[in-house]
Amino acid sequence: MAAVTYTKEHWKAEADIQRLPNGKYQGVVLLTRINDASFDEAPRMVNTVSDTPEEALEEAKALAHRVLADL
Repeated sequence: MAAVTYTKEHWKAEADIQRLPNGKYQGVVLLTRINDASFDEAPRMVNTVSDTPEEALEEAKALAHRVLADL
């Protein structure tokens, strides 16, 4: 399953998933500033754990939209 990228002005939010050791999935969002290699922020994790990668990606996409809306 491929990551999904959204942009807003000088920001890029990449929504992706990670498989957990228990076989479940969690969404993750990496926020970066376009053309600024010095910007380094920890990935943001979705608060819920999902049974499928599709559910986790949907949660990550929603988080990415919220993060960009707050900028």
